[in-house]
This record gives sequence, structure tokens and C-alpha cells, in this order.
Amino acid sequence: MPLESLSAQHGGLDEFRISAPREILAMLKQFQDGNVLLNLNGSNGAMLSTTLWSLDPTRGQLSFSADAHAPVTQQLVECDEAVAVGYLDSIKVQFDVQGLVLVRGVGGSAISARLPRELFRFQRRNSFRVRPLLRSSPVARVRHPAIAEMQLALRVIDVSIGGCALFLPDDVPAMQPGMVMNQVQLDLDADTRVMANLRLQHVSVLNPEARGARLGCEFVQLGAEGERTLQRFIDQTQKRRRLMSLD
Repeated sequence: MPLESLSAQHGGLDEFRISAPREILAMLKQFQDGNVLLNLNGSNGAMLSTTLWSLDPTRGQLSFSADAHAPVTQQLVECDEAVAVGYLDSIKVQFDVQGLVLVRGVGGSAISARLPRELFRFQRRNSFRVRPLLRSSPVARVRHPAIAEMQLALRVIDVSIGGCALFLPDDVPAMQPGMVMNQVQLDLDADTRVMANLRLQHVSVLNPEARGARLGCEFVQLGAEGERTLQRFIDQTQKRRRLMSLD
């Protein structure tokens, strides 16, 4: 299902909205300086993984790296607008991109667009995400939702009360947003095991060196006991990280 323009949706988004120009530029600058991947999703289904190449607040423009000869680039520009999605420290950032134009130059090509007037930063205060300590080797044991006989042990990237992110290696068949994974066993550390159903909300391409994708998943009917277990794990992980930073 293609992403819908957030500005066209109604209700429930005000707490996530950032509309101050200075804050918008500061967040976009983080994407630019960190060379962080963004997915541009067109209304016709075209999806381009790219990076933010330039910011020009004076002219109210930004540009994304693009290969002028790639078919997906032309498909995206034909949409005239797209939805950009990226992650900063496990926080989902999403904004509408309008006025897409392919610009060719001596140094390469880019997709130019208008600076967004607002963007959305998704991380609820009561759903704080933590990255499990790597030494605990956190994994999610799951059946591939499209290939029932395929059992997988996927690394847990981060976790919150509302969901988790899993790493899908590029040698594993892809999964599509909307798929539900039933009876997933989350082994977060030696003392924490949670059984839950997961709904795949989004798939994000990571840096090429990572050789895989990030699966953003939502817990489905986790239950009170599961929530208590997860909250205890999140609290303990935060405490351990603070202690480690003091060493």
C-alpha cells in the first residue's frame, strides 16, 4: 500500500508535527550531514532510496541524489510529489515532498523539490525505544509470513512497548508491509522472552554495507503481561546503558 500524504490525513498527528522553519531545517540538516538514507515514495508506487544532497533555505529548495538514467527516477518525477521517510536514531521522520524536478548538471543529477512546510517525528513519549545490548544477542524467532516452512531468527534492532524493529538480511525473501507474523518469540536477553504477533508496518533500506533492511513492526494484542515484561526490559536496558556511559 503506497504511503498517503500526511497533510491529507485527519486527526491525531498534532503531537508529532514540526512546523517551525528552524526546527525543520535542523532535522533535515541531520539527514544531510549524516548521509542518512531516505525513501521517496511516489503515488504511482515508485520508490527511490536516496540521500539529501543540498538544502537552500533562501530559495526554499532542497535536492536529493538521483541517477538521471534510472527508470525509477523518471517515474518518481512524473508524480510531481512524494512522501519521504527516514530514520534518525530509531525515530521515524516523514514529510511530503512537492514540485519534483530532475536537474542535470556537470557534477551529476539530482531531484529538486520545495522545502517542506512541516514534517512529522514519530516517537511517543510512552513508547520510548531502546536498542538491546548486543552482548545479549537479541533475536526474534519467526516464520516467514509468505513462506510458512521458512523459520528465521532475526536480530532485534530496537524495541518499545508499541513495537520493534528487526533486521532482515538481503539473502532472505522480502516481506511486504501489512503482513502479520504470528507467534513470534522475542528472546531479548537471558531473562526476557516475550511471545507476540507482529504486523509489518514499513520496510526501510539500510546503508549498502548493512546488507539488509529494517522491518518496522507493531505489536498486535500484546497483553498486559507482555507489556509489563517489555517495560521492565526497557527500564533495565536504559539503566545499564547509563552505567556503561559512566565507566
